[in-house]
Amino acid sequence: MTTLDVNAGPLKGQMDKLFLKKRLMNFAVPAAIILYLGYVCFAFDVPGLWQRASLDNARTLVSDSYSYKTHVTRDNRSGLVTYAIEGERKGEYPEGMRPAWVSATGDTTVIDLEDGHVVRFGPETIEYDIPGYGLVSATPSRSKGVQAVLPEGDLPEWINLSKNRLAITTDAGRLTVTRNRAEVFRYFMGWELFFFTLDSPYHGMGAGELLSRAVSGEAGAIANDIWTNKMWRHGDVAWAIGETILMAFLGTFGAGLVALPLAFLGTRNFMPVRVVRFAARRVFDFVRGVDSLIWTVVLARAFGPGPLTGALAILITDTGTFGKIFSEALENVDEKQIEGVASTGAKPIQRYRFGVIPQITPVLLSQLLYFLESNTRSATIIGAITGGGIGLLLTQAIITQKDWEEVAYYIVLIVLMVMVMDWFSGWLRKRLIQGDAGGH
Repeated sequence: MTTLDVNAGPLKGQMDKLFLKKRLMNFAVPAAIILYLGYVCFAFDVPGLWQRASLDNARTLVSDSYSYKTHVTRDNRSGLVTYAIEGERKGEYPEGMRPAWVSATGDTTVIDLEDGHVVRFGPETIEYDIPGYGLVSATPSRSKGVQAVLPEGDLPEWINLSKNRLAITTDAGRLTVTRNRAEVFRYFMGWELFFFTLDSPYHGMGAGELLSRAVSGEAGAIANDIWTNKMWRHGDVAWAIGETILMAFLGTFGAGLVALPLAFLGTRNFMPVRVVRFAARRVFDFVRGVDSLIWTVVLARAFGPGPLTGALAILITDTGTFGKIFSEALENVDEKQIEGVASTGAKPIQRYRFGVIPQITPVLLSQLLYFLESNTRSATIIGAITGGGIGLLLTQAIITQKDWEEVAYYIVLIVLMVMVMDWFSGWLRKRLIQGDAGGH
């Protein structure tokens, strides 16, 4: 028997064990992932969450993001009827004006919702003629609530009726009647009053007429009406975006200025004292280990709300991150360049300035500009906590649940802002680090 035959048995056994272990791992890892996902599914009550989800509410929110509502409201006590976009006082029609689909004769207001849907505000009774269902009438009374008369049969799901309230929701619009008021609103596509409010002399003008007026000397007045729009607040939104970018800029570059000198304390080749080096690295770990949102909450309690509080939260978190990145870059510098500068008789500070900084500058700029783009997104959320920036406007619009087209508007602006900052930081990185390729 040869030596090869003697060793073949143990070797085969080892190979079989190795293949068995790999096969078990190939099955064990997917099985562990599946078990974990199953645990998460029940721990977070995913089935219950799906059952509680309201697709009707989801459809309403989506439709609200690209459409608006015109409200027709009657005060049941005084009989006064008002018309307003989104039901807001800022979008209220001036006296003597009303939507084209509303007519008034004496004490009766007729609202044509099209396709046969007609609502009438009478002196005492509100009527809604619904095609395919019949006439619904409601008489509000301060002592008896809302007395409604409906066609015979079961109450449809799209009618909500109680002693003090009647609500009818159809594809044509919605009618709500309570003791004190009756209100109809109707959906229309678009973002109404985006440029000019109803009290602006330029409301309803076409692009051609606006251009003609701008050329004839009214460009400033047109721009001012857009900028001071009371419904969409373009001026406030532009200021909020500026605050968000300022928070990201101050936090990012402030962290870079603080982290660079501290990074020298955390490197083996520039700080021989191990205790100092250890302490510097632990400080970096601590400040970057606490998320910027937590720092935001802490600092907001200490210094109060404001954009500078958000910038300081970004600065503290990024100081730890930059300190770690910069110290690693410093440990990889070429000692020969430092020795070359030292051979000219340069002092220690001059060695750092001309022998070290030029080597790590590409890393510094690359990381600073990358984090500037990333922190622009973070500043949006931080601004919602500190009370500044576009994040605050977005949070306010979401909380009120009133104008979801404004929420969509702010989200679009945030996405555009991040895209522009991403493009700008990439362009600046290329110019500063790689140089302008067109100039060679």
